[in-house]
Amino acid sequence: MGIAQQRAKKVIGVNRRARHDYIVEDTLEAGIVLLGSEVKSLRSGRLSLSDAFAVLNGEGSLALINAHIPEYKGANRQNHEPKRARLLLVQKRQKNKLIGSITRGGYTLIPLSVYFNERGWAKVELALCRGKKKHDKREAEKERDWKREKARVLREHNRE
Repeated sequence: MGIAQQRAKKVIGVNRRARHDYIVEDTLEAGIVLLGSEVKSLRSGRLSLSDAFAVLNGEGSLALINAHIPEYKGANRQNHEPKRARLLLVQKRQKNKLIGSITRGGYTLIPLSVYFNERGWAKVELALCRGKKKHDKREAEKERDWKREKARVLREHNRE
């Protein structure tokens, strides 16, 4: 992704727990089908991806489940349901690859972030993940603490 594209990307929500609870193998960008009131709510920066995941629904397409987009106050009767299943738009080849990984490999599709691209379209960054065991989480925490401690020691050493 180029520098110009990163500047144009407006991040709405990030799933912070995803990298803690899962080992991220691969990522991809997917479009998301939204209602008007959902877009308005997203533009105001309101979204929760904490328990969200993507699954293959009955028609053979991908759907985002448990993503909480709160109701938009100005929409009154035409409002949406906050935790409804939302259709994800991916290319056929990508979808077939993901379906194969999910069914055979024991992977899970987790949304890492939701953002508006440079054209103003809502996009979801999906990750093909494998769940971390408890000892993996401890190992990652030890490594993170060690890096933090090492950086602190180096800073103190450079001051002297």
